Amino acid sequence: MRFRLQELFAGVALAATTQSLSIPGFETRDNASPELKGRHFVKIREGIEHTVFEHEATGATIDFVTNSGICETTPGVNQYSGYLSVGRNQSMWFWFFESRKNPKTAPLALWVNGGPGCSSMIGLFQENGPCTFNGNTTAPVLNPHSWNEYANMLYVDQPIGVGFSYGNDTVYSSASAAPPVWTLLQAFFARFPQYTSREFGLFTESYGGHYGPAFAGYFESQNAAIHNGSVKAQSINLVALGINNGWYDAKIQEREFISFSVNNSYYPLINKTIAGQYLADYKKTCLPALEKCTAIEGDVPDCYAGRNACSVVDTKYGAYYSEDFDYYDIRQPASSLFPPETYVAYLQDPTIQKAIGAKVRYEECSDAVHTPFSLNGDTVRDFLPTLGKVVQSGVTTIIWAGDADAVCDWFGGFAAANEIPYAGHHTFKNKPVEDYKVGGVVGGTFKTVGKLSWLRVFESGHEVPAFKPELAFQVFKQTMQKTAIHST
Repeated sequence: MRFRLQELFAGVALAATTQSLSIPGFETRDNASPELKGRHFVKIREGIEHTVFEHEATGATIDFVTNSGICETTPGVNQYSGYLSVGRNQSMWFWFFESRKNPKTAPLALWVNGGPGCSSMIGLFQENGPCTFNGNTTAPVLNPHSWNEYANMLYVDQPIGVGFSYGNDTVYSSASAAPPVWTLLQAFFARFPQYTSREFGLFTESYGGHYGPAFAGYFESQNAAIHNGSVKAQSINLVALGINNGWYDAKIQEREFISFSVNNSYYPLINKTIAGQYLADYKKTCLPALEKCTAIEGDVPDCYAGRNACSVVDTKYGAYYSEDFDYYDIRQPASSLFPPETYVAYLQDPTIQKAIGAKVRYEECSDAVHTPFSLNGDTVRDFLPTLGKVVQSGVTTIIWAGDADAVCDWFGGFAAANEIPYAGHHTFKNKPVEDYKVGGVVGGTFKTVGKLSWLRVFESGHEVPAFKPELAFQVFKQTMQKTAIHST
């Protein structure tokens, strides 16, 4: 969550007490390699114990609370929440949960939400985290389909200014968002070196169609630089990439949204006459402008002009769409939404914020973070070539989508998946889909060739893990195991 519809349509003082503390499972850094070296100590802040670690290699500081008792309450499962500095006056929020099963050998996965400018606490509390809100409850309960049933899970609010993160935001594009997250991971590995050799998965959604390729591509390029000796850092063992209801390429997805509006499985959002006029204006005004935006960085005037040209067309025809449904799930009325937003008030509770180590009031999405992406024309850039390089490098990749979502609809996601440039492209494009089953029950249709899989999820909105938690967990687990998704 969340790709903005307008893109489709139109310091806390420290207590004096400081003491040393030996923390089970943590290692000293005195004899560590330069990439992992640093010092750590404990501060008591407002009665809450915070561990502070200063990473020598990057200059980053990690400040976190251990086992707050919030969200993950499974006995014996550790959690850490707090901040990593990724630059001067740039504090990025993270929340880490050990795997409920075999944490010492389980893989590591990173989850980031989209926007651009929305918090990954959406994914944590509404989708695949250790706890969730059922119905109208005001306190979370354990999620039996949490992804930390299989993997050690790291949730990050990025860029700076999103969710609990705070400080100077210098990110203006998907490409510029990648280095701070890489820096965060470097400091994380230094403080928790037991995870450095684990297989690593990156999972995201919505604007993650940009973030996923951009981050994975950057991680791979840094790994290459580490390998050839030009960068001294900890390599990231990236084995899996998952993107649900992603926004990949505006040229394809602007067009396919029109088709989805008429031909989706539920009901037409506009009539065929309006759709025909919409498509004609797309071809005349929107597409030619988008074709001039050819780079994932730079070319700002061309990309900004492309964004504006399409926005004019989308705004014109947006007037024909009803206001009585939710774009994130067209089966729902706009006034009655699932999943519930209960978690927002929960995270804005000062008692909860203090317990988990948060220093600022929680905000789900930030217009201030979103705006630079829009002004840079990032939203209309094509990330399929970057995604193709990631797939071709051997990273097991799943592109999936709930079929009731109109924000990043499955028509566009399917068409984009069919155009990912990799060695199996032609075979993949021409391969028919088949039923995808969970415990013998059909939950969607899929196809897979080599390292790339596509999945349409039936009866699901934008946040697939919220609507189909058992299916989503199966997909996550299979992808993390570096296998093509398959029915059970």
